[in-house]
Amino acid sequence: MISDGASVLLVDDAGKKFVIKAARRMIEASGLGVIDGNALCESSFGDELAIGQRRFVLLRPSVRDLLGIIERKAQIMIPKDSFLVPMYLDISSGSTVVEGGVGSGALTIVLLRAVAPNGRVVSYEKRKDHADLARKNVALTELEKCWELRLDDVCTAELVKEADAAVVDIPNPWDVIDNIKKALKVGGHLCCYVPNANQLEELVRSMRDAGFAEVFSFETIQREMIVHNGGVRPSFDMLGHTGYLTFGRKMTKL
Repeated sequence: MISDGASVLLVDDAGKKFVIKAARRMIEASGLGVIDGNALCESSFGDELAIGQRRFVLLRPSVRDLLGIIERKAQIMIPKDSFLVPMYLDISSGSTVVEGGVGSGALTIVLLRAVAPNGRVVSYEKRKDHADLARKNVALTELEKCWELRLDDVCTAELVKEADAAVVDIPNPWDVIDNIKKALKVGGHLCCYVPNANQLEELVRSMRDAGFAEVFSFETIQREMIVHNGGVRPSFDMLGHTGYLTFGRKMTKL
């Protein structure tokens, strides 16, 4: 059966998706109304559940499901970019990651999935409205125990020490480089995300001046392939430029 507190993805016949937290009580769900939580908890993943006149398949939500559903205020880093970040940061379960700027919490969810169940993400966000929305979105996951959110400016805050990696998504990442470097352990990786080329130039120069090694940048372009019986063609639509990812590595103690 589905345990109390589990995240559940509900998919209707038209493919529309909703994510709720299971609970043994009546649950108010945006877009669905009130759901009998007892009936939900007495179901299993893969079962169907009737809600009003609609039927839903119950599944465990993937990270991609969550990112497509969460409420947004700030523009999020979309999966074609965010899913690459954990690999290039070399983080896994047990890693400690510093995050500067949470926005709507989309990248936070990606990072939490990478470090769970034994790691942690410590996020710094100076805007309370962004912090509140990120809390709401992360609450849809089962990853809150791995997350610490501090309402503070990552550029000036006293950051956690000996972090394995750091990610920064703020308009002025060059202002945080020295503070982040002090937080990272030797060998730790830094990722910064900026949308504009002039920001990228200033960022890379600042990282190199601060002594980061192996500094490199790229953008990701994604194009779907349309497959029909008897034919395959590239989609006319393409996920082109969204931003530049820049990575660097702390190689010295200072």
